Amino acid sequence: LLSHFSSIGFWGLVNNAGISTFGETGWLPMETYEKFADVNILGSIRTTLEFLPLLRKYQGRIVFMSSIIAYFTLGNGIYSMTKAAIEKFCDALRLEMKKFGVQVSIIQPGNYARSTKIQPPLSAEEIWSELSEEEKAVYNKEYVQERANFFNSILSEGSTNGNEVVDAMVDALTSPAPKARYMVAKLKEKALVFVCALFPTAVMDSVLSYALSK
Repeated sequence: LLSHFSSIGFWGLVNNAGISTFGETGWLPMETYEKFADVNILGSIRTTLEFLPLLRKYQGRIVFMSSIIAYFTLGNGIYSMTKAAIEKFCDALRLEMKKFGVQVSIIQPGNYARSTKIQPPLSAEEIWSELSEEEKAVYNKEYVQERANFFNSILSEGSTNGNEVVDAMVDALTSPAPKARYMVAKLKEKALVFVCALFPTAVMDSVLSYALSK
């Protein structure tokens, strides 16, 4: 791509960096929230601000890696939180950049855990050993084991066709008319997003509570 676009200067920026972890809200220390915000949110913002002058000059493209998990969460609320924040940052940036001819796109992959290895499986013992004494007094090891099994089963179902996400990124960088959002996900995952976007919150809560209970 660099050789292809070298004649028109700095063309594209892809904000792809991201980290993920599993855990209910009270299980994670504040330091973890700060680290995730720094990498997943502020990291993309820092990079964008650094290259914005060049992107405006050459009317380039900016691509952000989000996730369908920006719409709902199933045990990894900290990751969901950061992706929802990036979505809103992109919405503002996309509108502001139109007058400069800069295109902003968001990639929203479904579960590609087996392709990206962004989230390694977690054992109940690992989770339990990191819990504060207050959290250990509220939860028990059996519950933690159930949650770990649930989350690890989701990871094991992840698609191995990571090229689908890469293809969306390439299209966002090279298409004459790139999309604002590329949702690269299975039908079941898209259905969850549809329910989350169009149905009352109580309906989505019921759907997710059922999924978590299985």
